[in-house]
Amino acid sequence: MIRTFLLLLFITITSCTNYGQLKVVADLPGSLKENSGMVSLKDSTVWIVEDGGNKDELYKINFKGEILKTLEVKNGDNDDWEDLTKDSLGNVYIADIGNNNNTRKNLTIYKVPNPEIEPGDKIDAEKIELKYPEQKEFPPKKDKRFFDAEALFHYNNKLFIVTKNRSNPFTGSAYVYSVPDEKGEYEATLVAEINLCSDWETCQITGMDISPSGKKVIALSYGKLFIFTDFTWDDFSNGKIEEIDLGIRIQLESICFINEYTLLLSDERSHGTGNNLYSLDLRKVKTN
Repeated sequence: MIRTFLLLLFITITSCTNYGQLKVVADLPGSLKENSGMVSLKDSTVWIVEDGGNKDELYKINFKGEILKTLEVKNGDNDDWEDLTKDSLGNVYIADIGNNNNTRKNLTIYKVPNPEIEPGDKIDAEKIELKYPEQKEFPPKKDKRFFDAEALFHYNNKLFIVTKNRSNPFTGSAYVYSVPDEKGEYEATLVAEINLCSDWETCQITGMDISPSGKKVIALSYGKLFIFTDFTWDDFSNGKIEEIDLGIRIQLESICFINEYTLLLSDERSHGTGNNLYSLDLRKVKTN
């Protein structure tokens, strides 16, 4: 009787958990509690990485939260892996661009061939090394710390990086940079400066992706989405920007499209909660 009561109580508590506009797809494995980047290459699965201090590995996860495959990334050193993106050929790009203290001089994006067709348990990586020409000091003064980054997406042979503002006082500004998607050493090109909002708790960009059609770019923060449409690529901040409050404040780190209208999101485990895979149908969201 007591066991039955406790089970019913657990089901009731779980069903009442509020995830705002997000729908829980699965609990992610406990071993991936610091998941930081995600990309979808095939239906019903995603590839995930963890951030700095974790293994140099890519993980394939199904929508039950099970690890289907693990690939060690050769030549890939996880200083601070923060995002994943893909190109039309299925190549995957691992953004080793986390830079909390704005002190790093070894920023790298690792390019690996389509992991879906890799037969073994290791995968080769090419290095796209970059620096921001606007950063002159390592670290800059506290009010100029704009050079951390956790967001990456691919379009038309270029990789776009959007920085995470760590300035004090917080300004809300973020820089958009681009680099070629081929192996080499580059000075990143400053494409735009954007200012989405001024609340540091919900305006720091933690992930980004572009829709399959290329008509929408979505930035993720700790509880909000910012959707860019009707833009031009010389400065994509010049179009329409729509803000969506997800109705929850959790440590959301990853976002990717699985089709033109459906998003997958994930969060890190924090304060005993999270580490989930979520979905969001853009046709059903409530906008501000």
